[in-house]
Amino acid sequence: MKKIILITIALAGVIFSANAQKIKGSDTVLPLSQKEAESYMKANPSQTITVTGGGSGVGIAALIEGTTDIAQASRKIKFDEKQKLQEGGKTAKEVVIAYDALAIVVNPSNKVTDLTREQLEGIFTGKIKRWKEVGGDDLKIVPYSRETSSGTYEFFKESVLKNKNYLNGIMSMPATGSIIQSVSQTKGAIGYVGLAYLNKDVKAIHVSYDKGATYTDPSAANAKNKTYPIVRPLYFYYITASEKAVKPFIDYVLSEKGQKIVSEVGFITIK
Repeated sequence: MKKIILITIALAGVIFSANAQKIKGSDTVLPLSQKEAESYMKANPSQTITVTGGGSGVGIAALIEGTTDIAQASRKIKFDEKQKLQEGGKTAKEVVIAYDALAIVVNPSNKVTDLTREQLEGIFTGKIKRWKEVGGDDLKIVPYSRETSSGTYEFFKESVLKNKNYLNGIMSMPATGSIIQSVSQTKGAIGYVGLAYLNKDVKAIHVSYDKGATYTDPSAANAKNKTYPIVRPLYFYYITASEKAVKPFIDYVLSEKGQKIVSEVGFITIK
């Protein structure tokens, strides 16, 4: 009798684990994954999906360790991360689930509305130190950055800073929400956030990538028509051997209904 009970419990555990999935990683992708998971679980009541942030690097590390089913990322997987997977006898599949425009934000009291890529580079590398140097008040610039495990940190460095180093001692924030809060409370602040995080507590800057000839504001429409220059793909990564378990949810995210949620959250659809 005891054997039958133990087998039943073991089987229940297998069924539960098959129906429970974890998604971990990028803070940028977090609000999208949460909404997608809520909608998917409503349509599939037997399924459980838990979603947590921490940064793209944290999510990919969890995928390597086998502690998450899907890593959400705002950057591509790195060569050394692929190597670690291979060392563990695993390979990962990459799926683009949406696109994001990276918005540059300042305190609403800041009168500066336009910045060129070169000016942004100067600000975040420490060459430009006061707002009056870019047409603002005589106020010290306080730049906020994401921490190094963040895919957004790396994308900003690559696209905006052209791979130059951030200034020494830059204020590194653990989450995108912290950047919004800090910028909204600090007059001289500037930071960068994913499009879905924009709100009335901060002001989005119009950006120029053609040395000031044209300035564009970050919006889903401008990202889609390619007039806004700071746009990137958002990814899901999963272990190839786990495809059967994760594919129904990923297919849902890529479906018409899932892509409608992408638009609702404030990102750009894949089509």
